[in-house]
Amino acid sequence: MTRESISSIATALVVGGGIGGMATAISLAERGVAVDLIDIDPEWRVYGAGITITGPTLRAYRRLGLLDAIKAEGAITSKTRLFRFDGTHMLDLDEPVIEEGLPATGGIMRPVLHRIMQARVRELAIPVRLGLTVNALENAEQGVDVRFSDGTERRYDLVVGADSVFSRVRDLAFPHMGPAQPTGQGCWRISIAKPPGLDAGEFFLGHANPCGITACAPDTVYMWMLTPHEERESHMDEEELFVTLKSLLADFGGNAGWIRDNMTREDWINYRPLAAVLQPGDWFNGRIVLLGDAVHATTPHLASGAGMAVESGIVLAEELAGSGDVRAALQAYQERRFDRCRDVIETSVAVGKLQLEHGDPKVHAHMLEGALSRLNQPF
Repeated sequence: MTRESISSIATALVVGGGIGGMATAISLAERGVAVDLIDIDPEWRVYGAGITITGPTLRAYRRLGLLDAIKAEGAITSKTRLFRFDGTHMLDLDEPVIEEGLPATGGIMRPVLHRIMQARVRELAIPVRLGLTVNALENAEQGVDVRFSDGTERRYDLVVGADSVFSRVRDLAFPHMGPAQPTGQGCWRISIAKPPGLDAGEFFLGHANPCGITACAPDTVYMWMLTPHEERESHMDEEELFVTLKSLLADFGGNAGWIRDNMTREDWINYRPLAAVLQPGDWFNGRIVLLGDAVHATTPHLASGAGMAVESGIVLAEELAGSGDVRAALQAYQERRFDRCRDVIETSVAVGKLQLEHGDPKVHAHMLEGALSRLNQPF
């Protein structure tokens, strides 16, 4: 697909080699910008279970030309089914196809998704430097002077901070911003064989600890569960993770109960506390700009964190291509993204609050449907 070229900048540094950073690097490189991509991890790894990919997220990946690879290596479904925690079916979420030829929803293992994106970065011959971050950023006329953690220096026309919720770029260049705020919930995840007969995404509601299942490959799913988070002095070891999650699933029926009864100590289990924040504007300082979790970190309730990051990378490149004025382009990027990201974050946090208060599962379902319907709108 031919992309409109960017004339306002010739070089860009993208800090952070995760989903948002790679989406940005790909989008800029396809429009003729010479991009450098750096990541703090010397092995450019990613940890995690699966990831739910909603229709809007699949639409964004289609813009990157990666939809076919995701369909080939992930799992595509046509609906999400809602159950009471005991396995009683409530309703199926309305998840219409939002573009011709675009699947309604799906899932993929996070390491597989990263590998697909990394392959596209390499195809575009984008230089990638690992084990590296930035130690200093200084806006200069028509550019940004960068000092890297290895002591080297270089000037770029644009610096993009896509370096996680703990963004180094944000800390260096955006003093009016702060860390993400805990929501009071934690998220459990387990990767496991697919329950027999599962043919759609599933949510289990009406319990103090709601959970859901997403197919990520023909024979693999991941299950998430949300619980109230309690601070503790040490992390849980693998045995405690296994025993605790199995106990938390004691009341569940359906495929959630099947996972409880069939999970083993060989299955990958993870737990982390949740935090979210929509950083106040401006999201840019001179020619330094933020996107992804660095500026719009959300919780997994709408399965939209990755989608928002990919959309932001695409929109940033589109606005730079559409304007010869970098500042005007960055302002337009912020204006296109702010309200959409705010909706995702505020709705996700509100759903989490409802869960902590043991709210009506029908209200929960209504909030999910409304938010997903709004996300279907063009970005």
